[in-house]
Amino acid sequence: MDFLINAGIMGVVEGITEFLPISSTGHLIIVNHFIKFQEPFAQMFEVVIQLGAILSVIVFFFGRLNPLTGNSKRREEVLNLWKKTIAGVIPAIIIGGILGKKISDHLFSPAVVAGALIVGGIIIIIIEMRKKDAKITKVAEITYLLAFSIGLIQCLAMVPGTSRAAATIIGAMMLGANRETAAEFSFFLAIPTMFAASAYSLMKHCSSMTSLEWQALAVGFVVSFLVAWAVIALFMSYIRKHDFKPFGYYRIVLGILVIIFIFVYKI
Repeated sequence: MDFLINAGIMGVVEGITEFLPISSTGHLIIVNHFIKFQEPFAQMFEVVIQLGAILSVIVFFFGRLNPLTGNSKRREEVLNLWKKTIAGVIPAIIIGGILGKKISDHLFSPAVVAGALIVGGIIIIIIEMRKKDAKITKVAEITYLLAFSIGLIQCLAMVPGTSRAAATIIGAMMLGANRETAAEFSFFLAIPTMFAASAYSLMKHCSSMTSLEWQALAVGFVVSFLVAWAVIALFMSYIRKHDFKPFGYYRIVLGILVIIFIFVYKI
C-alpha cells in the first residue's frame, strides 16, 4: 500500500510541476530520494507519469487540437499547428537519441538539479526585467523556423532541473512571443515529446515490471493527469495578468534548499 501511496505522491508532484517553469523532473528526482523508488523503475516511472500530465493538455485544448471539426480553413489551421509542433520536436529526437543515455547516466543527481534550478531562476528574472514588446501574439503566427528554434532551446531541458516548460516558454518569449502564446506552444510541444519519451521508456522496461509496479504506474499516471488538468487552467489564468518572476525566485530558493539537503543528508 505504501508503494501505491508513494506513486500517488509522485503523481501530485508531477501534475503540479510539469507545466510550470520550475522543473518537474528536478522535483521528481528530489522527492524520489525520500520515497526511494529503485532503478530502473524510478526513471521509467518519472517519464511515463509525465505522459499523464501531457494528456491533460489534449483534454484542456481539445477544441484547438482536434483537426476533424469545423470548416476547411479551421481544419487546415489545426493541421498546420500539428506540423509546427512536429517541427519543434525534431531537435529533441535527434539530440536526445545521441546524448540521452550519457545525460541519464551522469546528470540525474540532486547537485545538477540544484545548479540548474538556480541558473534557470536567474535567467527567468533577467528575461522578465527586460521590457520588450511581443511581436507574436497567437500560436498561429509561429513559423516553422521559429518552432524548430524553440525546439532547439527545449533540448536544454535534457539537463534535469532546467525545466522543459521554462526552456520553451522563455525561449519563445526571447524569440518574440508573448507569455500566453509561449505557454500554449510549450504545452503543445510537450505532446509529441513526451509521447515519444514514454513509448521508448515503456518498451525498454515493461518486460521486467512486476504487477505492483504496473499498479503504481497506473496510480501515478491518473493522479498526474487530474492534477495537471487543474494546474493548466490556473496557470493560463495567472499568466494573463502576471509575469514569471515569482517562479524564478522559487527556483533559486529551492536550489539553495537542495544544496543544503545535499550537505545535511549526504544525498
